[in-house]
Amino acid sequence: MSDQSDLYREQHKQRLNYMPWLYFTLKAKHLAWANQWQKELQSSLAQLESVHFSENCFIASNANIFAEPKRDIYLGEGSFIGANCYLHGPIHMGRNVSINQQCFLEGSKAGIYIGDNTRIAAGCSLYAFNHGIEPDTLISNQPISSKGINIGSDVWIGANCGLVDGVTIGDHAVIGMNSTVTKSVAPFAIMAGAPARKVGDRRDKPITTYLKAE
Repeated sequence: MSDQSDLYREQHKQRLNYMPWLYFTLKAKHLAWANQWQKELQSSLAQLESVHFSENCFIASNANIFAEPKRDIYLGEGSFIGANCYLHGPIHMGRNVSINQQCFLEGSKAGIYIGDNTRIAAGCSLYAFNHGIEPDTLISNQPISSKGINIGSDVWIGANCGLVDGVTIGDHAVIGMNSTVTKSVAPFAIMAGAPARKVGDRRDKPITTYLKAE
């Protein structure tokens, strides 16, 4: 019976890795071992990297977190990082921020800043740096610049979106699935496309009106 319980627990850990929001709804019989698992995992990672966890955070055991000194990563209270993510600081996440599976966040020099209650869906790529493209220099030898990426509070970034260096996403904005954000986004704007363009405003109509298939 204990062998079966151990197998179930390992399977449930995988479930939580890929669906980390379930961690915050666990019943008492699972909460004890899950909390201990996370405590040990986070403590071990904090000894190896400059990662700072607030209360009640979750990090998938197969997430890839790299934070050298002065490239710190901060997780606000109630935030989570899902399976197979890659995060390289500096990155600052506010409270209740969701980074879902297979996201890539590269803070470079200027960093990535994410406000409270923001949701980043699976497969998104945020790169806070850029290469030069002058024609007389090989791409591999081009200088790198970094302006940073700033994402406000209560923002929803849909699956498989890309954000380029230097953009700011205003509070309460929505970025539709598969969009590429190349310019800063106003608060409450609903954006879609590659490059992303404004297709609506959250204050006007239900979001499904804008993002439904044409």
